[in-house]
Amino acid sequence: MKNYQVLSGLMGVCIGDALGVPVEFSSRNERTMNPVTKMIGYGAHNQPPGTWSDDSSMTLCLAECLCNGFDLEAIAHSFYRWRYEDYWTPWGKVFDIGGTTAAAISRIKKGVAAVEAGGRDDRNNGNGSLMRILPLVYTYKNLNFSELIQQVHDCSCITHGHLRSQMACGIYISIAICLLEGLELKTAYLQGIENIQQIYSQEKYAGELHRFQKVLNGEIKNIPITRIHASGYVLDTLEASLWCLLNTNSFAEAVLKAVNLGEDTDTTGAVTGGLAGIYYGIENIPNEWIEVIARKDDIVNLASRLATSISD
Repeated sequence: MKNYQVLSGLMGVCIGDALGVPVEFSSRNERTMNPVTKMIGYGAHNQPPGTWSDDSSMTLCLAECLCNGFDLEAIAHSFYRWRYEDYWTPWGKVFDIGGTTAAAISRIKKGVAAVEAGGRDDRNNGNGSLMRILPLVYTYKNLNFSELIQQVHDCSCITHGHLRSQMACGIYISIAICLLEGLELKTAYLQGIENIQQIYSQEKYAGELHRFQKVLNGEIKNIPITRIHASGYVLDTLEASLWCLLNTNSFAEAVLKAVNLGEDTDTTGAVTGGLAGIYYGIENIPNEWIEVIARKDDIVNLASRLATSISD
């Protein structure tokens, strides 16, 4: 795995996240009237420009753990350290955490096994596992596709154990693999959903499959913006990120479109940014955004370590 491939995705997540942090919870109407066009600061969380949130913190925790191979308990412990010890935070303090994620990490603190920690109720389908799952794509050459998707599912279960959340992560990673392979955007999307449906056609997924039809019918690009939602619900985030990616022509355009959908702006930005980063490459992410990103050098170093460990 090349350093720049890993860095493109990790930096893409962090920048999409940081663009959205100052305007999180704002309405689409507010964003239409006053769209985000550059990296700004303060606002919703009173953080300086370039500050990323829990989305990137947990993504970077996962990436670092993968430097030593896939170990679910180690990943869960890393999330615990982030929550309670401010590990992999931009400025040394956690300032944002979702309720489902917080509850799961509390269970980990009490000794619950990682794969059992995430909530499994219908209401536990926030986007908290989708937002951090991207680093697993970089291991795709080290094991077969079904094994990788099982690891994706298990990793989701640390915080989000419902099958719907697991499947959203699986679809996302399947498409990310195709982007990493160098396929054109639409081709990667269509190939990614075709590949994952070989797994999700199994009986155990039948009860959830219909919920993903907007994505799996291959026509997400053509859905009108009025039917694209940017809430914290995992399906909304998956649909919005793919819609933004397929309806734009550059990294900057994709993440700005995501943020300007309003609502859960940091996570829609992060999830879109991960895929856009892989597709467009680090060289096509605006340098003025990279330069202000919190802990830029640490992210560059982590990407290098992950790329090296996967290649060894």
